[in-house]
Amino acid sequence: MLHPDYQYTPKLVTAMASMIASEEFDVVLGSRILGRGALVGGMPIYKYVSNRFLTLFENIMVGQKLSEYHTGYRAWSRTVIENLPLQNNSDDFIFDNQMLVQAIYFGFRIGEISCPTKYFPEASSINFRRSVLYGLGVLKTSVQLRLQRLKIINSPLFADAADRRLPILTDVDVRRSLVGGSLSP
Repeated sequence: MLHPDYQYTPKLVTAMASMIASEEFDVVLGSRILGRGALVGGMPIYKYVSNRFLTLFENIMVGQKLSEYHTGYRAWSRTVIENLPLQNNSDDFIFDNQMLVQAIYFGFRIGEISCPTKYFPEASSINFRRSVLYGLGVLKTSVQLRLQRLKIINSPLFADAADRRLPILTDVDVRRSLVGGSLSP
């Protein structure tokens, strides 16, 4: 997944895919924080501080040690996509974060690669209000995972239910969809 806002170079797609194809990782994140850094690429200070706070909070709540959770540059193995209950996720910006936290909950291996970024006025489609809502959603998702692990709640976000996964398309389904037919049940 590469956000279409031109912040990230597509040159790392092959490296990220290789990290998954090697079967060392199930998920790969292009991190703006590793290496050259987000600030050098022009990330606004308020976004950088928010990113660092949310990442620290998430690392503590979900028991990981990632450099960031909020990148728009991610690679997912087919196994991850087929096995997460993605239909329980939001249809908004928080979807990416929910998917990553689900991958953590279900024990998928996550790798990171340093990714230079560029910031310019047209580069981000999320405004301040929606950024705040996203941040609150991140806090909620992290707390949900912690409470789920402690068996205090039973969140649908972490339900291992086949009917909440995306349908697995067969070759026949793909051919039918390309010619405008319906998918098999």
